[in-house]
Amino acid sequence: MLQKVDFDEDMQEQGQSNLLRPVYYWELLKRRIFYFAIPLVLVASAGIGAALVLPPTYRSEGKILVQSQMIPTELVRPTVTNAAQERIQVIEQRTMTRENLLAIIDKFQLFPAQRNLMSVTQLVDMMKKKTSIESIAQPLSFSRRSENPTIVFTVGFEDSDPGVASRVANELVTRILSEDLRDRTSRATDTTKFLSREMQRLQEENAAIEAKIAVAKQAQLNPTNNGSDQLAQMRADYLQKSAVYSEKHPLMKALKRQMDAMEKSAAPASSAGVGLDALQSQQEAIQKNLDAASAKYSAAQLGEALEKNQQSEKLEVIEQPTVPQEPIKPNRPKIMAMSLLLGLAAGGGLTLLLEMLDSTIRRSTDIYGIIDSQLVVSIPYIVTKQEALRSKRRIRLLVFVAVPALLAFLVLVYFMMPPLDLMIAKARVGLFR
Repeated sequence: MLQKVDFDEDMQEQGQSNLLRPVYYWELLKRRIFYFAIPLVLVASAGIGAALVLPPTYRSEGKILVQSQMIPTELVRPTVTNAAQERIQVIEQRTMTRENLLAIIDKFQLFPAQRNLMSVTQLVDMMKKKTSIESIAQPLSFSRRSENPTIVFTVGFEDSDPGVASRVANELVTRILSEDLRDRTSRATDTTKFLSREMQRLQEENAAIEAKIAVAKQAQLNPTNNGSDQLAQMRADYLQKSAVYSEKHPLMKALKRQMDAMEKSAAPASSAGVGLDALQSQQEAIQKNLDAASAKYSAAQLGEALEKNQQSEKLEVIEQPTVPQEPIKPNRPKIMAMSLLLGLAAGGGLTLLLEMLDSTIRRSTDIYGIIDSQLVVSIPYIVTKQEALRSKRRIRLLVFVAVPALLAFLVLVYFMMPPLDLMIAKARVGLFR
């Protein structure tokens, strides 16, 4: 029986968008259930399978504190004054050298499956990616030094074996501590040696100036004898001491310079007074430099002793790397949830795309684009026996597919997810990342 549709109601229905009607989605889902279910099952199954197959990665991490000097700096000044951040960067670069990383790889037999497939450079790059040395950005609250604040940095290593990750992390921490101690001690020792050589040079120059002053004074007192007796005495002393000391000894070198200075000093007595004043002025300048170098040398010796006794600023392990109990990746629950969402998006997107490309007329609003709305009448849909039977088959098939999939998902959740009480306890103490 034909039934005329009211024009006003039909126009109102035509103006309303189908995307805002929940019935539209329900009809669409019933009509294209397989286009929605197949992408959902495929994508979700692939994601869940990947979450189960991906190997776990464990991370072992230790914390190192840059401890301040034990003795107050007002009493003993340290020889090494580099900022802690700069020292950490230098130590990191030295620790992450090719030779050190290859030594660690050989010591712990890392990457056994990749050794025959990768070059040495690729193995070193993989080692660098799995190793991390990171400084904690914020200084500790008890640090009062603005120029060199107390900081903490972490040293970590990632591996599929938690025991290997722990052992390699401990090896890295040990090498960092050894490198820092060696670097500080070496710098302090080099500083002391440099100042010692500088003092020796100034002492030799001072001895030579004293010899010249003695010759000048002798020339003023006895113009006819330019220190010949004194020169002879010095030569006798030199021969006597050469039996005990070698020619490279500082005392022998000083006597040699004095004799050379006396032999070359043949200035007339009239100009001796002018040369003596210049020599005395030069001696005073050298003596000042010698006193300053002596004070620096004494301070450097204290600084060297400070470094060797490990009482200066040093690195201290406050948290030793331990065997990790839980992997840091992959996050299996997150991957499963993301795969389920992607499956829903893929199924929904494919269903909507097919619906948009389908030009079949199913609603009265689809007719308005073809003919005048005044000519549209609605005819009740008559369901045949074949259509009813086909609908029942679809429902049975849907139940047949959905029930096993739901059971499989529940089994995976039961075996993969921790107990509910444990999850609640972790959530309370904030262990979930």
